[in-house]
Amino acid sequence: MPAYNVQKYIGESINSVLHQSYENWELLIVNDGSTDSTKDEILKFDDCRIRYYEQENQGVSTARNHALRRMQGDYFCFLDADDLYSRDSLSSRLRVFLQEEHVIIVDGRVEIRDIITNKLIRVYQPDFRGNALSQFVRLNEKCFFGPSCMIKRLPNIDYGFKEGLTHGEDLLFYISIANEGLYSYTTDLVMTYRSGNYSAMSNLQGLEKGYYDIYHELKKMPAISPKDLEIYKRKTTSIMFKSYLGNGHILPAIKVLFRSQLT
Repeated sequence: MPAYNVQKYIGESINSVLHQSYENWELLIVNDGSTDSTKDEILKFDDCRIRYYEQENQGVSTARNHALRRMQGDYFCFLDADDLYSRDSLSSRLRVFLQEEHVIIVDGRVEIRDIITNKLIRVYQPDFRGNALSQFVRLNEKCFFGPSCMIKRLPNIDYGFKEGLTHGEDLLFYISIANEGLYSYTTDLVMTYRSGNYSAMSNLQGLEKGYYDIYHELKKMPAISPKDLEIYKRKTTSIMFKSYLGNGHILPAIKVLFRSQLT
């Protein structure tokens, strides 16, 4: 759990882990240089399964890597400090691993709710089983939401996020491990994802840069076909064009189309 200036929400997120029906877990929280009372909220919890770390503000990828280097379990997953796990989040995903031998990534149903009103915005339900490499690259909504996946820890793999990415880091991470095994899912609810207002221009620019940086990382991967790469570029261009246009940023929308012809 990376944490940056989330004093208002992190207590609920930690409690959602404490109340899991599966109890053999460790929660590694990395305070990424918060300037509010995030640390005080974390330290209110007294449970030997919670391990707390601090670092200077370096971003979510560095914070997650900090925890990945220190994890001890055979399976791992991520929870942002403003989201919530359902009571059976861990047990329902672990059950799939036990039932399907060659699976290394297990996803589950997610409710996306407004962080202010708690109104249900939409429900994500994965609907794919198999090797997900091509599906991840194509941003297939049947098997990619992001933070809802649990991963089986394999020997001789150095798990890590590309540091410096502020958007899309989870997508690139899952792509990097997808060929190691199969993807599956549970129909059980595993997470409540609390969505805020991400329409600000700075966030859109960050998302565009993230997609662009990932594209150049994908070009280096021999396992990714030219067709999948082209679909990735076309789909992310469409996402950014519609996002800018939907928020009234006409010139950036046009620039997105122009840049897509140059890459």
